[in-house]
Amino acid sequence: MSTRALLEVIALDAEDAVAAQAGGADRLELVTDMAADGLTPSAGTVAAIRAAVDIPLRVMLRLADGFAAGDVERLTGTARRLRETAGADEFVLGFLDSDGGVDLAAVERVVGVLDGCRWTFHRAIDRAADRDALRKQLDGLPGLDTYLTAGAGTGVDEGLPTLLAEAGRGGEQGYEPRILVGGGLRLDHVPDLLAAGIDAFHIGGAARPDGWSGPVSATAVREWREALDA
Repeated sequence: MSTRALLEVIALDAEDAVAAQAGGADRLELVTDMAADGLTPSAGTVAAIRAAVDIPLRVMLRLADGFAAGDVERLTGTARRLRETAGADEFVLGFLDSDGGVDLAAVERVVGVLDGCRWTFHRAIDRAADRDALRKQLDGLPGLDTYLTAGAGTGVDEGLPTLLAEAGRGGEQGYEPRILVGGGLRLDHVPDLLAAGIDAFHIGGAARPDGWSGPVSATAVREWREALDA
């Protein structure tokens, strides 16, 4: 059985996707509009990326900046179209209410149309009023296999102790999903995370030497791949 750590890279288009796969990415998160921290891409973009690479893709379900669900009917319709017309079969989502609790009703409605597809609850967990309560409320939802988290809203520098503590709770109720670390993640964080048993890493800007205005660099991704494999 492989012990290779998972490396997920944000891709905005097929060019990004091809470069990320060439650099050693295991999976892509597909988004658009990083000025809003990543929104749902078009079905055409998803289909083009699916045709360009053969690694798994997780598609963002988020219609506006912030962590409110907004128009849930539109969200569910978007999820259906992405599945039916673009071949999407893995997703990323996460919604909070105005008090910072998980918007369980919205999450359940969206998950209901995913029909068992695997999905990640994204960094909304880092803005939650009570992340432990959020995990317990989401426990057992079909398809939930990953939490994308930095451990804190400000990023991994502040959140590292939380990440290490949560890694130690694997197997407890709400802690079975994989921890995918992302958000201010740097290569110097990796040794402590690996030592704690965390084996999934998510990069966006770190894969783009020229910033979000430039494409993913296969060389930058390969540096991460080599660090994780070392």
